[in-house]
Amino acid sequence: MTAVSTRDVLEHLRRLGMSGYEAKAYVALVAAGRPVNGYEVAKRSGVPRSTVYETLGKLVARGAAYEARGSSDATEYLPLPPESLLDRMRREFDGSVAVLRTALPAVAAAPEAPPIHGLKDAEAMLDRAGDVVAAARRDLFVSIWPEEMRRLRGPVEEAAGRGVDVSVVAFGDDAGPGADAGARVHRHRYSAPEAVLEDLGYRLIVVVGDRREAVVGGFAESAAWGIYTADPAVALMAAEYVRQDIALQILADRVGAAELDRLFATDPDLLRLLGRR
Repeated sequence: MTAVSTRDVLEHLRRLGMSGYEAKAYVALVAAGRPVNGYEVAKRSGVPRSTVYETLGKLVARGAAYEARGSSDATEYLPLPPESLLDRMRREFDGSVAVLRTALPAVAAAPEAPPIHGLKDAEAMLDRAGDVVAAARRDLFVSIWPEEMRRLRGPVEEAAGRGVDVSVVAFGDDAGPGADAGARVHRHRYSAPEAVLEDLGYRLIVVVGDRREAVVGGFAESAAWGIYTADPAVALMAAEYVRQDIALQILADRVGAAELDRLFATDPDLLRLLGRR
């Protein structure tokens, strides 16, 4: 398991609703292993002495810390144990999500057109692709390379596990979900992945959920770009792209790559589509 730094812990506590000072004070209380006063919390955490008692008061108000009387009758503080804090945060988070699932759609205006927006870097593209995978309930079509599947493997396997019909075109042996995940994985051998990469100049990703939303984009050495769309016509086209690629891989397995090579080299209609005549 990857080591997690104190900075990472503080960042995740902030993501879960604590202020920066609250997160630092809570970590200091946990690390102390005994009740400590505000002066010691300030010294251990780096929270300014002028604000440490206000910060500790906020932790007490949210139930993340408790006041105790020390031997000198001074106020000391001890933390809610980490496991109890995380369980409480999970319950509060899940409760808020349950309420918002009903409340937000009730106040949302219907969009004038299906949403579409650009994705300007790899992080944004993979995050949005993860959203599409997580929202899929019926089927999921994915065309992907190993570099991107490392980030999406878990969500794709979870989708298959909840009964989504998952179809993956994998450009490379490490680009598919696990063998026992329940997804249908088709290795892209026709053409070879290295030939595709040389032809395109970048790794193409296509992720389509329920044929109603899609992420399509490219990854190069130092750049990534793409789009998200909930336009059902565009999502259907993206799904058909993946389906046709799967069909080509199946045909290559059935009739042989040599026969397909011969057809693509001699059939006039195929030559025209490939721009070779």
